[in-house]
Amino acid sequence: MGEAVSENGYSIRLTERRLVAEGTMAFHFEKPTQFAFTPGQFVDLTLPEPSETDAAGNTRAFSIASAPQESTLMVATRLRDTAFKRELQRMPIGSIVRMEGPFGKLVLHADQTRPAVFLAGGIGITPFRSMVVQAAMQRSPHPMVLFYSNRRPEDAPFLDELQALQDKNPHYRFVGTMTEPGKSSRPWQGERGYLNAALLSKHLGNVEKPIYYVVGPPGMVGALRTMLKEARIEDSDIRTEKFAGY
Repeated sequence: MGEAVSENGYSIRLTERRLVAEGTMAFHFEKPTQFAFTPGQFVDLTLPEPSETDAAGNTRAFSIASAPQESTLMVATRLRDTAFKRELQRMPIGSIVRMEGPFGKLVLHADQTRPAVFLAGGIGITPFRSMVVQAAMQRSPHPMVLFYSNRRPEDAPFLDELQALQDKNPHYRFVGTMTEPGKSSRPWQGERGYLNAALLSKHLGNVEKPIYYVVGPPGMVGALRTMLKEARIEDSDIRTEKFAGY
């Protein structure tokens, strides 16, 4: 099985890695039979014997990008030039890493009468991919609207998949927006510009009493939280998680 479990977590085997956008790679691991998680949660991954390390150490937190019903565990990350990420990219398929978790409370609310509005920037899409893929697989009636901001289509992990999920789930809508589409080699027919109040108003006119989830770089998360507060959204209806680079 390539897995072992102890009080300190699991030993899991790398089975695949692939680019999912320019500068972003997904890593698939065998899923331990005892492991269960809720979409939106994260795990800590530790490289047991890396060939190099740095001051940040050998452990990083990753949102689980795969859905619970998928056969493997997937995480995805921007390929920044750090010792941890260099090691993750070059380790042989079949290598073992340590996993602890799941952790985190950024999970979908239970009340299916209230829509979920997801606001994602860049690699902040990972917990939302888990949520919307799981909803499609379960044929969930939960209304969902996903807003996804990137510079260009090339920079957007899982873009085509997230758009196509609209054909599988009639309760899900996708709104992509690009801030620099003119620099792309791919045609883009979607929205342009940053996530802002006007864009949300344009697409949420018939969405009543949603709960907002915001994940992305700290600056983006802070700005969107301020925007929602200015729109008189209650604190209890805003859930956030910041993805800082490392």
